[in-house]
Amino acid sequence: MAGQYIAGRQPLLEALKSRLPIDQILILHGTAGAQIQQIKQLAREQRIAVKEADKERFREVSGDTVTQGVLALVNDYRYVEIEDILALAQRKNEPPFLLVLDEIEDPHNLGALVRTAECAGVHGVIIPKHHAASVNQTVIKTSAGATSHMPIARVTNIAQTLDELKKENIWIVGTDLQAGKKYFEHDYRGAVAVVIGSESSGMRRLVKEKCDFLVAIPMHGKIESLNASVAGGLVLFEAAKLR
Repeated sequence: MAGQYIAGRQPLLEALKSRLPIDQILILHGTAGAQIQQIKQLAREQRIAVKEADKERFREVSGDTVTQGVLALVNDYRYVEIEDILALAQRKNEPPFLLVLDEIEDPHNLGALVRTAECAGVHGVIIPKHHAASVNQTVIKTSAGATSHMPIARVTNIAQTLDELKKENIWIVGTDLQAGKKYFEHDYRGAVAVVIGSESSGMRRLVKEKCDFLVAIPMHGKIESLNASVAGGLVLFEAAKLR
């Protein structure tokens, strides 16, 4: 097998429910349970091949990945266009609510952020094509299947993309440790894009300059900053509360 993998029972169930283009499902011989039966049933309905494999064959394919006894081969992840995300917001009759990630490199952070965005009601996530994690099996697994429901656009230039969002009357709110306004003091109602910077250095200078507003998360301990996914969660749910 070669290509993109989905590992784990719940992520695979979510992928099947959203009808991701799955080519084949591999189940470790002897693996059972209600979720496995549901996976087999959905696979039959969608005419997806399901094969059982012994430990040696299964380990050969899965490597050290934690799979819960099930692994699926899918086509490459289908990114969307920003226009698709804005169209989704319009169909829901809601002002656009976007998450923009500036060079998030850790796939676990990306997966956690996508999961948080989906739970907070974000219409879509925007990530850069270069110097950042892309949607892979680790991201899909960490997101607990949220990548199956959350539209993700991949762009060449984040700063230029922010300019394009502004033309759509979307306010850009960036997170920055030095900002004078606290994240809970901002009004996120209306069309808004929240920008989260990289784990190591935050937003790049040009991206920061494109923001209409900057907000800070107050820190009370000796560590100077939060994990990117935690910071994103605080801001997104503060926005969700107001919206």
